[in-house]
Amino acid sequence: MLMSSGDKAAKLYYAPGSFRVLRPGQHVFCAVSGEVIPLEDLRYWSAEHQEAYATPEIATRRLLGEA
Repeated sequence: MLMSSGDKAAKLYYAPGSFRVLRPGQHVFCAVSGEVIPLEDLRYWSAEHQEAYATPEIATRRLLGEA
């Protein structure tokens, strides 16, 4: 089965307040839950850990060392 580039995960560089696309794609995965996060919905990440998070609750737990 052939996959279009729209089916691939993007590779991002996370900076404070923004991110840069290193490899094009339509989504990333939450570092904790594994949930697919469409790039247009990506709001939570850690520049320090270079990870994306699906929800603010997951991000908070991860950054507090609880996840």
